Amino acid sequence: MEDARDFEKPIREIEEEIERIRFYGSDKDREKEVISLEKKLARLRREIYSSLTPWQTVQVARNPRRPQTLDIVPALFTEFTEMHGDRRFGDDPAIVAGMARFDGAPCAVIGHQKGHDTKERSFRNFGMPKPEGYRKALRVMKLAEKFGIPVMTFIDTPGAYPGMDAEERGQAEAIAFNLREMAALETPIIATVTGEGGSGGALALGVADRVNILKFGIYSVISPEGCAAILYKDAKRAEEAAQALKLTAADLLSLGLVDRIIEEPDGGAHSDHPKTFENIRETLREQIRELSEVTPSELVRLRMEKFYKMGAFAEG
Repeated sequence: MEDARDFEKPIREIEEEIERIRFYGSDKDREKEVISLEKKLARLRREIYSSLTPWQTVQVARNPRRPQTLDIVPALFTEFTEMHGDRRFGDDPAIVAGMARFDGAPCAVIGHQKGHDTKERSFRNFGMPKPEGYRKALRVMKLAEKFGIPVMTFIDTPGAYPGMDAEERGQAEAIAFNLREMAALETPIIATVTGEGGSGGALALGVADRVNILKFGIYSVISPEGCAAILYKDAKRAEEAAQALKLTAADLLSLGLVDRIIEEPDGGAHSDHPKTFENIRETLREQIRELSEVTPSELVRLRMEKFYKMGAFAEG
């Protein structure tokens, strides 16, 4: 199995060389060298990111520098007011939820938060929600439905937390309840996979009228490592499992599991947050306009129809 991010090593080497040159001064000759290296870096990023394997895409989706919910909120929304707690047990920092304005209009914003450094990742439980996180999310969705405002979710989680305390508080029931309630929610829902969309932990925020995914995001029923451990009895065959899972944006679009791929800059979303935010903004604007013209009852009918069509089965 390929080491996690070996494919990015040439990119990192050029980035480090540019930083060294700038650190030691910037005379005319050095500036020319920097310009030359930056052109080389842009070219290299295009080459590498135009031919990623599924396993390499998994590594990009998991990059801790990718934009997360708390990066997206201040970039795309105004007047964000975060809400805490599920009114049953407590608050879950793995899910951020609240009310905001998008282009001046009120909306609800909900998303996973993994954290960017060790301290935050520990506090956010690495983006793995517990039942109170899903119940908090649904509480905000129901409030949005009451006031007739759209819901926008941002998905980035390896999956729901599998610990004993989460199971004791009804993890499976909380996820299943969200699936049912989101399917019948009488207000527009737009879900965007920004990084890693893992199993039911992601789907509990993903039953939406429009499901988007960033170009180098992934969405799967199980992680490649988990799949390899179950099917091949060897977690080291994760690279092989990633190929079989069809978890890349292109695969998901071809299978009808997502509605749109949102472009990322060359080098991935983590290399250029502002450009990524602008691409997300334009997609959300267009989809909000489309969905605002549909009646609540028709939204529910079309949403259910959309998910009923997914997958294939045969009666024995």
